[in-house]
Amino acid sequence: MTKPASKPENIFLNLIFNIALPSFVLSKLSTAERLGPVWGLVVALAFPLGYGAWDYAKRRHANFISIVGLASVLLTGGLGLMHISGFWFAVKEGAVPAIIGLAVLASLKTKTPLVRAILYNEQVIDIARVDAVLAARNNRPAFDRLLVQASLLLVASFLLSAVLNFLLAHHLLKSPAGTPEFNEELGKMHLLSWPVIVLPSMAMMMFALWKLLHGIKVLTGLDMDEIFKTPPEKPKGGTTAQDSEKAGK
Repeated sequence: MTKPASKPENIFLNLIFNIALPSFVLSKLSTAERLGPVWGLVVALAFPLGYGAWDYAKRRHANFISIVGLASVLLTGGLGLMHISGFWFAVKEGAVPAIIGLAVLASLKTKTPLVRAILYNEQVIDIARVDAVLAARNNRPAFDRLLVQASLLLVASFLLSAVLNFLLAHHLLKSPAGTPEFNEELGKMHLLSWPVIVLPSMAMMMFALWKLLHGIKVLTGLDMDEIFKTPPEKPKGGTTAQDSEKAGK
């Protein structure tokens, strides 16, 4: 029996729990009259931590990047509660994507490069079909070189994110940690991270995906709709084979 593909992550819930709610708590609820700076930080961190645990329980899917992201959240909370200066927050913000980028680069020397999990994965691409055509055309070496090129573009996107993360945090985090002012600056940083950091990095990552898909099309001769993995067709009556099997039990 084949293992069912995990459900895709809900991008709207991701944005709400990882950016919008923490930013609101840090900016508006961390004053002394409300939660206070310490509890404001704790509550703000509870949203991404809780969402990460719920998402894993629902999808049963975790990867290297999500683990590093969870470690980043815990480190943010720890540094805040220890009243570490804003400079070290900036270092941490830049270090996390840099570590991911270096891990992608180092994984090229292993049997399972991280680019396969991030871009060339079976949830999106019909890997079995692509691999079969590559083998039939003797284009496996050329495809391996294509994966290296896509990996380098992916590394560049993470390094760009690292630089932008550090600069944004260093520019905004001026107040002492553990104060309402610092939490407000942290909330502002979370809000600005989307247009300032995420969008440019995602643009570079999408370019890497486009280059990979275009290269696959050239090497295999497959159309894009043949490269992408299509969901299983439902038989007449609107039920899948799995539904029929469940109904018979």
